[in-house]
Amino acid sequence: MSDDASNDKQPGLTRRQALGAGVIAASSVAVAGAVTQAGHRDDASPERTGAAPARMPVVFVPHGGGPWPFVDLGMGDRAELDDLAAYLRSVRSLPKTPPKALLVVSAHWEERVPTVMTSPNPPILYDYYGFPPESYHITWPAPGEPRLAARVRELLQAAGFETGEDAERGFDHGTFVPLKLTYPEADVPTLQLSLLESLDPAEHLALGRALAPLRDEGVLIIGSGMTFHNLRAFGAPGREISQAFDGWLTQSAVQEPAERNRRLVDWARAPRARAAHPREEHLLPLMVVAGAAGEDRGTVAWNGTFMGLRLSAFQFG
Repeated sequence: MSDDASNDKQPGLTRRQALGAGVIAASSVAVAGAVTQAGHRDDASPERTGAAPARMPVVFVPHGGGPWPFVDLGMGDRAELDDLAAYLRSVRSLPKTPPKALLVVSAHWEERVPTVMTSPNPPILYDYYGFPPESYHITWPAPGEPRLAARVRELLQAAGFETGEDAERGFDHGTFVPLKLTYPEADVPTLQLSLLESLDPAEHLALGRALAPLRDEGVLIIGSGMTFHNLRAFGAPGREISQAFDGWLTQSAVQEPAERNRRLVDWARAPRARAAHPREEHLLPLMVVAGAAGEDRGTVAWNGTFMGLRLSAFQFG
């Protein structure tokens, strides 16, 4: 879950006020000059050509289990594992232009207030236990982006959120495992943003709405979680549960935005909801992504199985 972080509180509207007023952050400060991308040719960049960066989609991806597929865990069907890995590799091709940076909201980090990593060179946080020794030598040395971290805090504070920062936290496995497949060269600056300990779905939708301007600033927002996460029901016991909940979720995610968001706020009433998610931290990154989607309708980008459990990925825009 969450490591200790220095939550740097800022004054502003309370989150209740922000939610009630429907505040969506807007700022005149562009991140284009602050966010850099390793390997991008200067003469082709939007800053040099005067062209605005293409609007980025927002995506929710299932990150699988532990250090798969980089370590043989001896579990799951090879075909289904390969299918999920192939989908995660394909995420790279979703944006029309290469992103300047990645903003990842992982299920594996919670704080009292939304907190950003600020290290220019984040380490790896091996936040899993009981796996083979090679699981703790996986690397993904993507650079951090402190200036994007400042921009994220600016947007969130304008929307009424207190914010925090953590200069020591590394990429957890909700980030480095899927993105090692998507961006194996680790050449795109990457920033993680925490979930809220409140686990309130409406607050996480508001969090995403505040971040929406980043889509027009070359930042690809990725929610990393799972559409089923009940460790006591992994495998055969969870198949019917995952199918029932996934069926509801795939129908809900593609609704027009107001109805989609209404359903996501009320997710616990869905069929087998609490059996699929006894604790909702792995579903909440989808709420952030849906908030950042704005008026874009969703599509089911991938639907398959992991250890026999039905899972989905979603794309907006």
